[in-house]
Amino acid sequence: MIVFDLECSRGHVFEGWFDNPEAYEEQRARGLISCPNCDDAQVKRVLSPVALKKTPAGQDFPEAHIDYKRLAKEVVEYVHQNFEDVGPQFTAEALKIHYGVADRRNIRGSATEQEEKMLKEEGVEFFKLPVSESDPKKKN
Repeated sequence: MIVFDLECSRGHVFEGWFDNPEAYEEQRARGLISCPNCDDAQVKRVLSPVALKKTPAGQDFPEAHIDYKRLAKEVVEYVHQNFEDVGPQFTAEALKIHYGVADRRNIRGSATEQEEKMLKEEGVEFFKLPVSESDPKKKN
């Protein structure tokens, strides 16, 4: 089974599920595919954000070695270099950004468990990164 992103001549985008690419081509040529929004049968495939690569039968991908410790370090370094440190004012700044009082930007800082709960209840998206004891940028 394969999924294609499709678009009708009126600009509606939708998915189509087919046994294989040839089945899509055959159904399209016979006018059997139509837009679920407007019933337009002038349909074309559009680029999908997901791509699959097939391997020859019996051939597996080699196992990738991932250095998770290094990866975590790189993520933390990226956040430190590209997010504004607002310290303990994180909750207040996050709410200002969420409600449009402050400009949207990447921020980092600290929040209490109660503040995190409030942010979740308000619909503010955030994520937590652990800070190691050896992190020179850690605030005490």
